[in-house]
Amino acid sequence: MATHRSCALWSYCGPRWSWVMRCCRLPGFRSSWPRGPLGARHLSQEKRETETHFGFETVSEEEKGGKVYHVFESVAKKYDVMNDMMSLGIHRIWKDLLLSKMHPFPGTQLLDVAGGTGDIAFRFLNYVQAQHKGKQKRQLRAQQNLSWEEIAKKYQSEDDPLGGSRVVVCDINKEMLKIGKQKARAQGHKAGLAWVLGDAEELPFDDDKFDVYTIAFGIRNVTHIDQALQEAHRVLKPGGRFLCLEFSQVNNPLISRLYDLYSFQVIPVLGEVIAGDWRSYQYLVESIRQFPSQEEFKEMIEDAGFEKVTYESLTSGIVAIHSGFKL
Repeated sequence: MATHRSCALWSYCGPRWSWVMRCCRLPGFRSSWPRGPLGARHLSQEKRETETHFGFETVSEEEKGGKVYHVFESVAKKYDVMNDMMSLGIHRIWKDLLLSKMHPFPGTQLLDVAGGTGDIAFRFLNYVQAQHKGKQKRQLRAQQNLSWEEIAKKYQSEDDPLGGSRVVVCDINKEMLKIGKQKARAQGHKAGLAWVLGDAEELPFDDDKFDVYTIAFGIRNVTHIDQALQEAHRVLKPGGRFLCLEFSQVNNPLISRLYDLYSFQVIPVLGEVIAGDWRSYQYLVESIRQFPSQEEFKEMIEDAGFEKVTYESLTSGIVAIHSGFKL
């Protein structure tokens, strides 16, 4: 407000500003009005506190949210194709490893944040369904005296093939959720799946609601990562688990140089050719470089209240899976 007021007074008074400053000795005026180096430092600090990065560009915090939304709105239709092209399909292995590390059991309640196109959710549903079927078969094998009719009835009477498991996909972008819903219909996923429009920094869920929270390739796009981590901690049940799959820092110098070359020279070109969008994929590769290292992100997760925090680097550190528990 002081900045706006000074601009207004200056435009009104013009060169007579210094005369006004000498004559207007109002009580408390000097202490409340920023003047000299101290005031300049105060305004500069306020400006820094409201600035953040959008890739390598410095923007206001409010502006970043809109820019990130536009990026994913723009790439939504080609998002999955570009993931395959950019990673040469390896992203599928990384996501499978995330599910393997999660090892969900029938009855698990999962919240997948920034999961718009459903990759993690669909893997979760397939995983728990396979687990439930395996458990059912083991129980039937243990009952040697059952007749064929009794076995058939047990299969037919199975109301919930997921064993009570549910996944909620929460994403801030309507276009990404739209693509996810289309994929769900195409793949036949109906039961145990919900789609919610929501912000990772202010989740629309009650406390202590979920067994597992996942976020894959999404947290680096959040304006306030610390706030998103606190929200993850809030919505997890005591004993719940936080899992994050995200790009990280490569730990091999040679691979790092090759990776940088590929990221900056190839990926934006692929974005232009396949998705018609150079700038969005330029941002994506820049945002990876701005994300904290494995150790730094581990400390951020611990600061949010999680315990037993660990991480595993994959593909020489191109990505990492961080894990923590709400105890």
